[in-house]
Amino acid sequence: MNNIQPFHLAIPVDDLEKARTFYRDTLGCREGRSSDHWVDFNFFGHQLVIHYKEPAGEKPVASNPVDGKDVPIPHFGVVLEWEAFHELANQLETKQISFVIEPYIRFEGKVGEQATMFFKDPSGNALEFKAFRNMDQLFAK
Repeated sequence: MNNIQPFHLAIPVDDLEKARTFYRDTLGCREGRSSDHWVDFNFFGHQLVIHYKEPAGEKPVASNPVDGKDVPIPHFGVVLEWEAFHELANQLETKQISFVIEPYIRFEGKVGEQATMFFKDPSGNALEFKAFRNMDQLFAK
């Protein structure tokens, strides 16, 4: 997986400055190009673009049950190395992020052991960050 190509993802945000602050200051993403209605970020080696979109009212809440927790859908995020995941989780807790699903370990001590956490950006976009104890298990069946 050393030659993974960066993905490009564009998402809507209803407050460009709040979202800019969140991705830059809370998640530590380096800001790239921008205009008055969009901003590029280096999202852990990938290109994330936040685009201003007028608020559309209440967003329907959709989720699927996983491990007895309501996993928000849709969601996006990054698979980090084990230690980097725990460092980010600690940083987010220090910054008092409100987790949808607090950091926890799935399949502890088993094949596929992974750490995961879910939270939302200021516009309600759900993010999941995870890490595998053994990265070779990322695509295992």
